[in-house]
Amino acid sequence: MAGEWRIGHLGDCVLLQSGGTPSKSRLDFWLGDVPWVSAKDMKSYWIKDTEDHLSENGAKEATRIVAQGTTLLLVRGMTLHNDIPICRVRRPAAFNQDVKAALARPGTDPEFVPYLLLGYKTKLLSIVDSAGHGTGRLNSDTLLNLPVHIPPVEEQCAIAHILGTLDEKIELNRRMNETLEAMARAIFKSWFIDFDPVRRNAARTRNQPSPAVSRHPLPTPLPLGEARVRVPGMGEGQGEGRIKEFDALFPDHFGTSELGEIPGGWEVVTLPEVIEVNPARSLKKGQVAPYLDMANMPSRGHSPDVVVERPFGSGMRFINGDTLVARITPCLENGKTAFVDFLEDGQVGWGSTEYMVLRPKAPLPAVYAYCLARSGEFREFAIQSMTGTSGRQRVPAEALSHFLTISPPDDVAELFGRLVKPLFTRAHAATEESRTLTALRDTLLPKLISGELRIRTGEKIVQAHS
Repeated sequence: MAGEWRIGHLGDCVLLQSGGTPSKSRLDFWLGDVPWVSAKDMKSYWIKDTEDHLSENGAKEATRIVAQGTTLLLVRGMTLHNDIPICRVRRPAAFNQDVKAALARPGTDPEFVPYLLLGYKTKLLSIVDSAGHGTGRLNSDTLLNLPVHIPPVEEQCAIAHILGTLDEKIELNRRMNETLEAMARAIFKSWFIDFDPVRRNAARTRNQPSPAVSRHPLPTPLPLGEARVRVPGMGEGQGEGRIKEFDALFPDHFGTSELGEIPGGWEVVTLPEVIEVNPARSLKKGQVAPYLDMANMPSRGHSPDVVVERPFGSGMRFINGDTLVARITPCLENGKTAFVDFLEDGQVGWGSTEYMVLRPKAPLPAVYAYCLARSGEFREFAIQSMTGTSGRQRVPAEALSHFLTISPPDDVAELFGRLVKPLFTRAHAATEESRTLTALRDTLLPKLISGELRIRTGEKIVQAHS
């Protein structure tokens, strides 16, 4: 097979297009619906959405929009000294001047382009130079002149199909996890913030329809076959019948408190009364342990993509079941939060000194702290509690002693745990499967791109993992 290939240059296969940044002073260019990709959005293979958005006028005036599925790569930024983000957009998007769109030339399969770039990532890293202030840069001419193996288009399609099959499964797992977490957070919000069961009980007492169902519907699940998960007692004709059983654990009236209306008989407490803040964890200096840096803290979802082994120096320590929250700007505002479920039993991990570690006290389940940390109420309080100079503001640990929250009864706390733990368990299994598939893809990628591994062999390997 390799004999049919030819040696060429990257520029024989791809055409690079530049992006741009509309004027920040023109508010009419921003806050629209067009995704605008910058380095901070390039954290995974597929970019579903971005932090910043352009209006139609902004996109037309200062940059270009690329089609769904287009490959983007970062060509300028400090990140380039360690990694070269290569991503694809899930929908039409614009991008800034630090990013290039890699478009397929005639005779090149567009689906092959991202894998060609990923397969030569090591060589791409070797040609990164430095711009001003040490910023990494990929020169376009040098990039396009990079020597590459070019297979016939039929084999390009076959390679893209093999690797794409793995990436689609990884993406399916990500989407399923997104839905599972949304379900858990919806239950948390309904029970512990909006108190919908109390409202339903009060409506039943008055023999009136409850507004809670229409006001807070559960998120739309993935199609059957994409998310095969069952909350205990829910689904298959049982769920609706058990809502009243769940609601029976809640009162049918409200009481007044410092937080406003809360379920009758429930208490308002400070956060440390129900959740430990920065609990003590033991790890010897120099001991090699799993390390999660701030760059890999997830802004969306609960699980980080990358955890490395590193000798312990100084930083926050954590164990499975802990929740990590970034306390420094802009990481807190960007939503960097994680639920720790990626360690071995009894293992202690560590990370940035700029993490806050939260651990619920029994009978609250471990995931309660994560759902609370993702809530708008907690995030707003934390952001307003930040102190320090501009650009280096952080939340003092003692500030959380002033955060008021409710303390649900033991039976409600235990039921919440029984409902949401299976969701996080399923998400953890999907995440572990995705890590295995990612490792397989990363092993096959350079061998397929170079022609070292035959297409038929690659297909058999992927089928064995399907």
